[in-house]
Amino acid sequence: MRTDRLVAVLLLLQRRGQVTAAEVARELEVSERTARRDLDALAVAGIPLYSTQGRGGGWRLVGGARTDLSGLTAGEARALFLVAGPASVATPAVKTALRKLVHALPEPFRVQAEAAASSVVVDPRHWGSGSFPPPPRSLDALQDAVIRGLQVRLGYVDREQAPTERTVHPLGIVAKGQSWYLVAHTEAGRRTFRVDRVTSVDVTGEPAHRPADFDLAESWREIADEVDRKRAPLEVRAVCVPGAVGVLRIAFGGRLEVGGAAADGRVEVVIRGRDEHVVAGELAGLVEWVEVTGPAGVREHLAGIGRALVSRYG
Repeated sequence: MRTDRLVAVLLLLQRRGQVTAAEVARELEVSERTARRDLDALAVAGIPLYSTQGRGGGWRLVGGARTDLSGLTAGEARALFLVAGPASVATPAVKTALRKLVHALPEPFRVQAEAAASSVVVDPRHWGSGSFPPPPRSLDALQDAVIRGLQVRLGYVDREQAPTERTVHPLGIVAKGQSWYLVAHTEAGRRTFRVDRVTSVDVTGEPAHRPADFDLAESWREIADEVDRKRAPLEVRAVCVPGAVGVLRIAFGGRLEVGGAAADGRVEVVIRGRDEHVVAGELAGLVEWVEVTGPAGVREHLAGIGRALVSRYG
């Protein structure tokens, strides 16, 4: 499209300061005649552009004029380019697009944006783990369907390795650790699909239904909380001395919920887990700071652990 080409010519002028028709033709892969027409069109449109003839001549912007085609503030530009560093987890397409966008920024913004791109390293691997796996092959197609708001016929293999096929309304893509998930609306309600289990994506061309009040971040929080509850359905109630809350956070992470103060000044907490005996074992070493109030089964396991310790070491 000619509009795209004119913008590209203007960005080239801003980046190089001066260009010849031959340089524009090579850069944009058009004829010199087309390049001259485009440069003339920019001047007619009111861009402060002039040409000089002879050796060393060419086209340049009057007074080094610049146009900010991005509309970004300095802070927004820095934030955007933080995701484009050489070791970030942004996809190659994202990095390429941002490298192109940097040429549309005013000079002070561009310097800061380029600095931001090399200032942060994002490494999603745990210590001792191998290389970060490449994105699933269906990721781009699903992202495109989300952006375009189109239904897809999804081929999928569930956790029991059973193949299924269904039509879904894509709502969003979420990266969790080293895995990617598709959040979608289905006939059975909202569902989550691991992208690495998707076997095929067939865009139907039909518009996807997206609730007006849908918020992907909030929806994912609800999904993650539900998964956490299923993985750790047991809730252990306890009270601990105020100074021990930090220790409990280190020991239990997101499985810990901190409540208010009890009548004696201790802090009420809830610790989630899967098995009463396992949680009792985790809490046994914290007996000086924590008192379990329920359920009774965890207290009984703790008492049994205490008797075993006394028997062996008493």
